[in-house]
Amino acid sequence: MKFATTFALLAAAAATVSAKPTETNAHRMARGLGPLPPSRRAPTGVAGARRSSPSGISNSCNTGSVHCCNSVEQSNSSNVGLVAGLLGLVLPANVLVGLTCSPLSGVGVGGNSCSQQPVCCENNHFNGLIVVGCSPININL
Repeated sequence: MKFATTFALLAAAAATVSAKPTETNAHRMARGLGPLPPSRRAPTGVAGARRSSPSGISNSCNTGSVHCCNSVEQSNSSNVGLVAGLLGLVLPANVLVGLTCSPLSGVGVGGNSCSQQPVCCENNHFNGLIVVGCSPININL
């Protein structure tokens, strides 16, 4: 009998604790209060998902097309400024710009070669005369 009474009291106490209404941010804001801070419920496992190196194929170009440029310079250099000024382009500061570039298609396929600097570029202007947003890549053609 004592066990049954004790069990019934514990069950009633647990029910009252779990029945406590939780205050939402909507209730708080309706009363003119600020929102509650975020609460972490369970670990997300993001730390286990982080990689030590980027995934994908190395030396690939996933932001634009691959070009072979005669020169690659900063956007604030005098050569780039001269060409951009003649073409009426306004370039962002401190980005790499390729000058006199030709696109490379089918990297590694016969017929394509680049004796200058291969780059991966985002924006092609004026048929390869000036290519903006370049990143040098290392390819063996």
